[in-house]
Amino acid sequence: MARASAPGKLILFGEHAVVFGEPALATAIDLRTEVQARPDKEWHVNDGSLEDAGHVYVRHAVDLAWGGGPLGLEIRSMIPVGCGLGSSAAVTVATIGALGALGGKEVREEPVARRAFEVEHAVQGRASPIDTSTATHGSAVLVLKEPEEGLLWKVEKDTRRWFLHHCSLPATGFIVGNTRIAAATGPLVAGVRERVERDPRAAAAVREIGEITLEGLKALQRRDLVRAGELMDRNHELLNDLGVGHSSLDKLVAAARPHAYGAKLTGAGGGGSMFALTDEPDKVRAAIEAAGGKAYLVETEPKGLEVSA
Repeated sequence: MARASAPGKLILFGEHAVVFGEPALATAIDLRTEVQARPDKEWHVNDGSLEDAGHVYVRHAVDLAWGGGPLGLEIRSMIPVGCGLGSSAAVTVATIGALGALGGKEVREEPVARRAFEVEHAVQGRASPIDTSTATHGSAVLVLKEPEEGLLWKVEKDTRRWFLHHCSLPATGFIVGNTRIAAATGPLVAGVRERVERDPRAAAAVREIGEITLEGLKALQRRDLVRAGELMDRNHELLNDLGVGHSSLDKLVAAARPHAYGAKLTGAGGGGSMFALTDEPDKVRAAIEAAGGKAYLVETEPKGLEVSA
């Protein structure tokens, strides 16, 4: 038997724009997914079928990373599904890590991150590598157009390329608010692409989000929470302009802001989750839940993929 776990993630700035090569910043969070793999007589996942629709990421990971016989897979996750906290990336990374360990291979970050990105791209149609790289590496990951200090690896797809960098952030807690509305990433990404291709204002919004990402990173690193919050608010407005907002997200954001430096959606949008930067977490949690959301306190997570055989 082999076991692997990987963290969820919170995109702090840059979601959707990163698909077009703009900078984005994500941090791993202390919600994790664990996958156990062992040889078995037939394929199954948590006593169900590998072919079940809910296991599409696991199935693609198996196809890409396993050449042996049937396995029994057990998955335990703290990460809510379909709410922008990287559940698909975490289960993909953990599955690939567990399969590698079970096969007696050395499990190294970069190959796992590359394979996991291929899985997400195959399932979603036009993914970026930020989720899977963050789930693999842990800590914080900055995506840039060109290599700079702290480069982890470069990922290329079609005409696009991303340079993934390790970056350090102060240990920080966030309140995440889940709308309880699951939204598929693929159609949202496709909708933004269509909008950017036909509307110069959408293309300008994507570029501005990239600029906000770099300024937001600097603000967080110097603990300028006021400026970081202002940038979060503007990033949220631009994502709404790109068509990935939702009335339930806006409701939770509005509820959080009186007690927060800033708040914005995180991940693909269309439902899913928002998060707030605050030093009054109890008040923000209560406000989000009063507005109908499910609130979580999450902390930045330095550990990425962890494997044991």
